[in-house]
Amino acid sequence: MTTTEAAAGQVLPPEREVLSYDRFGVAVRELAQSVADAGYVPDLVIAVARGGLPLGGALAYALGTKAVGTLNVEFYTGIDQRLPDPVVLPPLLDVEALQGVRALVADDVADTGETLALVGQLMALHCAEVRTAVLYAKPHSVVDPDFVWRRTDRWITFPWSDQEPVVAAG
Repeated sequence: MTTTEAAAGQVLPPEREVLSYDRFGVAVRELAQSVADAGYVPDLVIAVARGGLPLGGALAYALGTKAVGTLNVEFYTGIDQRLPDPVVLPPLLDVEALQGVRALVADDVADTGETLALVGQLMALHCAEVRTAVLYAKPHSVVDPDFVWRRTDRWITFPWSDQEPVVAAG
């Protein structure tokens, strides 16, 4: 949904793609349906932390997948600021548990695509099959995810990251 207004009357530039929590619910169901329609039944959903955590959990529920894991990757350090390359952070996955499984890697956006490419390559070393799912894919991404809810070249405002972190009152 593209809009110039956000919650509580906040006005945003028109070049933003704004995702609300309500629209996120619709997006998850539609994305899960595309996975199911493709005949892909993952044994495990891997959420790329942090942005992929909401999607990973929601997709696992929508697909009926019980096993969910996370892989922590740091790439963005601020708005449009990133490290030279994505870096995998601890804790790491138990790679022995990945042997022979079909994994679905979930992330919020394939912007440059470098994070998704790194995680996909790491998972492919251990899993029987790996596919990727994102809410948004940008046209300049170095990877084309297997499952995409929407494609955009706009900056995306997600409901879980559109406000400053909560701090102690005082």
